[in-house]
Amino acid sequence: MPVTTRGTGAPVIDPDRFRRVLGHYPTGVVVVTALDAAGTAIGMTVGSFTSVSLDPPLVAFLPDKSSSSWRALRESGERFCVNVLSAGQEDVCRAVAMRKTDKFHDIGWRPSPAGNPVINGALAWIDCVTEQLHDAGDHQIVVGRVLHLQEGDGDTPLLFHQGAYGTFAPH
Repeated sequence: MPVTTRGTGAPVIDPDRFRRVLGHYPTGVVVVTALDAAGTAIGMTVGSFTSVSLDPPLVAFLPDKSSSSWRALRESGERFCVNVLSAGQEDVCRAVAMRKTDKFHDIGWRPSPAGNPVINGALAWIDCVTEQLHDAGDHQIVVGRVLHLQEGDGDTPLLFHQGAYGTFAPH
């Protein structure tokens, strides 16, 4: 099969193939939360989250630039909370990913030390302030400085792998 390029010399990769191949790498599932100007909980489900640095403590997530949820989070200010979902929270994941408004109507939460929503039952939460934003194709890389963090409830994470949700059980 001939390789086509975009003038940069780099091959053009079919987006469906890219998604299918990278789907072999399991990811954890987090919900990034904040409060809007009216004090309403807002958030987005994210599968691309990682630790970045121990000194200083930094984490990152990678939202799609076209996401209306990401736009709302950006407009809410610099602070956000990453909620690591536990295995039993697929319903939370789906509700936050699907709903356009009032995403937290049926989701219990409490304020973090910075005032961001901490979802009840989350495996862990990480309160952050935005340190850096980087453009990365059709996504942005959001680097957050960790202000507070805590282990939460639950014992196993919610994972996403090859288009389905599941969990992890250690050997």
